[in-house]
Amino acid sequence: MSLDPALLPAPYDSTTLPIGDFRTEAGVDLPGASLRLFAFYEGSAQDAASRPVVLIEHALTGDGDAADWWTGIIGPGLALDTTQYLVLCANCLGGCQGSTGPASEHPDGGFWGSRFPALSIRDLVQAEKQLIVDVLGIDQIRGVVGASMGGARVLEWTFMYPEHVEAALPIAVSARASAWQIGMQSAQIRFITGDPFWHAGDYHGTRHAPVAGLGQARRIAHLTYRGELEIDERFGTDPQKNEDPYGPYWSRDQRFSVESYLDRQAEKLVERFDPGSYVILTDALNRHDISRGRGGLNHVLGTSQVPTMVAGVDTDILYLYHQQEHLSRNLGDFIGLSKITSPTGHDGFLTETRQMTVILEKFLTKAELLAQR
Repeated sequence: MSLDPALLPAPYDSTTLPIGDFRTEAGVDLPGASLRLFAFYEGSAQDAASRPVVLIEHALTGDGDAADWWTGIIGPGLALDTTQYLVLCANCLGGCQGSTGPASEHPDGGFWGSRFPALSIRDLVQAEKQLIVDVLGIDQIRGVVGASMGGARVLEWTFMYPEHVEAALPIAVSARASAWQIGMQSAQIRFITGDPFWHAGDYHGTRHAPVAGLGQARRIAHLTYRGELEIDERFGTDPQKNEDPYGPYWSRDQRFSVESYLDRQAEKLVERFDPGSYVILTDALNRHDISRGRGGLNHVLGTSQVPTMVAGVDTDILYLYHQQEHLSRNLGDFIGLSKITSPTGHDGFLTETRQMTVILEKFLTKAELLAQR
């Protein structure tokens, strides 16, 4: 197989491609599914089609426009050099940025809504495989790279389709969801599904959506994405400007500055993300377990056939660094562990551009040497 350049979007642009009928791991059919694909490269599509492919896996509320959310990483002369590589990133199945998800139109009319099935991380990877390998015709991927939910998909690529992956770099993720992660993420789901406008997931096409629930979910999630030290140094116990949380009666309009910050994070997500997609993808993260149906966790990790480098953030309170150390001790073809030192916690893979550049350059150098063997 070889990549058909005609299927690639223009440089730094996107296109929505059908991946055919899709059946979930649990046996539910999604007829005529599509994924929105972004491609980052310099020059012509014909030139790009001959370059090694780097596949980026976005995080939970990310999307395929990786050059936008991973600033300073993708471009000519950067860590993911678009003169040397064809860099691809697809909005995952169940998302809300052009791929088939709960907000998409149902073949029988209306919206998918509550008819949209639950997904696992393996489902997300299977859909990407149908796009990357079956539709685009890319047989070999030089490197699969992703953090957080993207890192979970990276790991599944190495176990589901090792014949297509030359090297992998999961960042800030674990081999399976921990009970703490499931509890934290399930609480976020409860806020959305408990919103009076949730309507059992069938709010699409109405005048209202469960945005209050989505906003509260984001407030909780964002605290797990950032570091305690960073948040305290930025905000401490300061009141929001022109507000007084120390008054004689509590009022939601009299906030500490950190509350205002979290309110703004909620507002930004509500403006761009579908609550139904948030529920589906968060639930997929809850289902993340490399060992499920394959055997004991450490044994399964030891069977890995794909050279895998691991990276984590030292202040991460969502995917703690000891979870990346666990991967490094047990992966069957382990090629390196890198620690991102940052006060910003889980989001360090987004904020620490210099450190991520060093890690990615080291990873791609190793991947190239391995490809030449």
